Amino acid sequence: MQKKIAEWGIRKLDLALYADRICGDYSGGNKRKLSVAIAFISNPSVVFLDEPTTGMDPGARRFLWDVINNFIKAGKSVVLTSHSMEECEALCTRLGIMVNGKFCCFGSPQHLRKKFGQNYTVGIRAKIEELKCVGDFMTANFPHALMKDQHHNMLEYAIPLKGLLLSEVFSKLEMLRATGTIFDYSIIQTTLDQIFIHFARQQTEGVEFNGDVPNTLVKHSHESLA
Repeated sequence: MQKKIAEWGIRKLDLALYADRICGDYSGGNKRKLSVAIAFISNPSVVFLDEPTTGMDPGARRFLWDVINNFIKAGKSVVLTSHSMEECEALCTRLGIMVNGKFCCFGSPQHLRKKFGQNYTVGIRAKIEELKCVGDFMTANFPHALMKDQHHNMLEYAIPLKGLLLSEVFSKLEMLRATGTIFDYSIIQTTLDQIFIHFARQQTEGVEFNGDVPNTLVKHSHESLA
């Protein structure tokens, strides 16, 4: 029975090439794979993982994400910590944020973007001769918009979320596109990475969380996947 369990873990975590080696000689990535295999023994309904992919190369990280997702699809739950927002995007259905060791927020990634995001990022590909018209249009329709970058005929604006509906942004940009002034545009919501960086820049030890956007570093992202 023990042999079957060991073979299952080796096969599940793709460790067959290293099965005859002493685990102390494993690379950091394979050690983490082995730890996950051990956590999955006995088919538990809930698994706790602490930064399971830290130090892994991109291929191994993606492989382990697939293993975890398959475990979740089987009806199990995973609670993990991670500093990787890419990992949270790939695995999370719900995230909790800890600020200075205190659990301050809980919700889906989309909820966090909506609650803590500050801007829409609007990219516009305009006709060279119409760049000034585009600038005038943005100033008139989005007075609080800030142009972040311009490269050749590509413009990038940050538009504050407060008091603005996404449908309104689309509507006005469609009006601009209909005039033939621009070729196309994109609207990007605040990413989890941007939220993380925003918190990290304002890290202050000993500051209490007051329910607004935290002004301290997100130390861990806890996720519960049901």
